[in-house]
Amino acid sequence: MNILENVDLRLYSTMRLGGRARWLAEARKDDDVKDLVDWAKQKSVSFIVIGQGSNIVWRDEGFDGLIIVNQIKGIEVLSEDNSSLTVRIGAGEIWDEAVAWSVNRSLSGIEFLSRIPGLAGAAPVQNIGAYGAEIADVLKEVAVYDTQTEALETVLADGCDFAYRTSRFKTTDKGRFAILNIILNLKKTNPIPPFYESLENYFKEHNINEFTPQIIRQAVTEIRKIKLPDPSVVSNNGSFFTNLIVDESKFNELKQKFPDIKGWPTKDGRVKLAAGWMVEKAGFRDVHDQQTGMGTWWGSALVMVNEHAQRTVDLLAFKQKILDKVQDMFGITLDQEPELLP
Repeated sequence: MNILENVDLRLYSTMRLGGRARWLAEARKDDDVKDLVDWAKQKSVSFIVIGQGSNIVWRDEGFDGLIIVNQIKGIEVLSEDNSSLTVRIGAGEIWDEAVAWSVNRSLSGIEFLSRIPGLAGAAPVQNIGAYGAEIADVLKEVAVYDTQTEALETVLADGCDFAYRTSRFKTTDKGRFAILNIILNLKKTNPIPPFYESLENYFKEHNINEFTPQIIRQAVTEIRKIKLPDPSVVSNNGSFFTNLIVDESKFNELKQKFPDIKGWPTKDGRVKLAAGWMVEKAGFRDVHDQQTGMGTWWGSALVMVNEHAQRTVDLLAFKQKILDKVQDMFGITLDQEPELLP
């Protein structure tokens, strides 16, 4: 095991902020995860398993423990018939490359999740989703290392406690499981309309009437290029706030004051509010805050970008400005999507 010391955590977050880690090591196979967790336990220090850092904000104080970076690769077809294919994807695979692998084989199920940054292992943690689809729709099971029982386990989809942008891996069992791989069931049929409004508009503008996984991926990619800057070029964590789900009565109350407010009905009779619309209405689209060095992306008010901030405390101060203005205007407190660690 190659365990590094005194590592700059800014290199392990696409927001490029944070302190230093006392130790850091990469896990390239399942046994590496077990060995590194054992090492941390023997030294009586805390440990955190991470992926690419696209959904992480590190505190300025850093982490006085061991960071385990998941680099477990591999894409393997487990079974296939005339209508579907089951595939196992290593947790360390870049998610968008896994989507490309699927689409190149004309498989449907994750094409709507194109260009979401991060690794495959993070997909079930966050229950990643976009344009009406989410990983919960296609996930069969998750292979994990249980750091409490010190055993390899399988968590079936029904046992993941999926909800909007969350799961048991993020809530009740946060930090307990290290995800090793995910198994997805993908279809050999084309996606069927109707689609999300922005996709429908794209298809109308480009006179597209045929909908294959390749066409969906191309459309999603083009739309997201505007809304989401490349984190390798512009420091960001993608959407910084999640869409909030409210009761229908609250939505109707807001609609009385803001007739053009955007929201979508959910399966349980509530309404999912467009957080980006509220942030933009609050005056925070394409904002450049000289005091904190933070800003918001011109293509989407939901995306906070690090323009020249040096400390996480600056990011948190800018975030609070947005929260305060949205709360004042709408009586809504937005939830932060990236995880603040440790």
